[in-house]
Amino acid sequence: MDNSSYISISRQSGLLKEMNVIANNIANASTTGFRRESAIFSEFVVQAGADNPAAHSNRMKSSVAIGRLGAHYSDFTSGSLSRTGGALDLAIEGDGFFLIGTPDGEHLSRAGRFMTNQDGALVTPDGHFVLDEAGSSIQIPPDAGLISIGGDGTISAGGAPLGKIGLVNADQATLTRIGGNLWQAKDGFTPVENPTIVQGYLEDSNVNPVLEMARMIEVQRAYEAGQKLLEIVDERVAKTISAMRQPP
Repeated sequence: MDNSSYISISRQSGLLKEMNVIANNIANASTTGFRRESAIFSEFVVQAGADNPAAHSNRMKSSVAIGRLGAHYSDFTSGSLSRTGGALDLAIEGDGFFLIGTPDGEHLSRAGRFMTNQDGALVTPDGHFVLDEAGSSIQIPPDAGLISIGGDGTISAGGAPLGKIGLVNADQATLTRIGGNLWQAKDGFTPVENPTIVQGYLEDSNVNPVLEMARMIEVQRAYEAGQKLLEIVDERVAKTISAMRQPP
């Protein structure tokens, strides 16, 4: 396989992965607290004909560049807030994450659509515990009545405090997306000093569907152009092989 084929295949593979990232963004455009993701590409450049002594002459300084998907970048820009009126629907203004307890440990989330389970514990729609400042689950009695949640995360019913929602922060560069709208903080996290939680609101996804669709079209056209190039290379190789098989 010649250099042009390697370069084209590498490019096509990267474009396909970027298309998957864009499609995932669009699919989560209405997911509460979702953070947009983008692809970061790296490029490997090597001197063409490096093993050929002639390639070291001043007249032969050509190179071959092959790109690959190097990493994923998550955009942590806050989404807009939508009013729901739900007593257990919460949104964070500014920095911070809700502290969520899962079977795999403590994770972070910006999605504040909460509820109580059959035991009265505050949980996410997936059944994971919403934790307080000490990392413990929060219990809300069935007969608690009207629930009030202050800006600092303090939960009370009838003037009696029931707990305080844990709001933490972490270095965004160390966060890993683990699915289920959850994040893992590899280097740990710290409490938010001045939290601002808004009751009766949910944070929207920060995905802009129009921009994502425009980028999808752009990537699709680039992929189609690369596919045509591969077809041309394939046709050229086929003609060359056919000509070599012809009797002298």
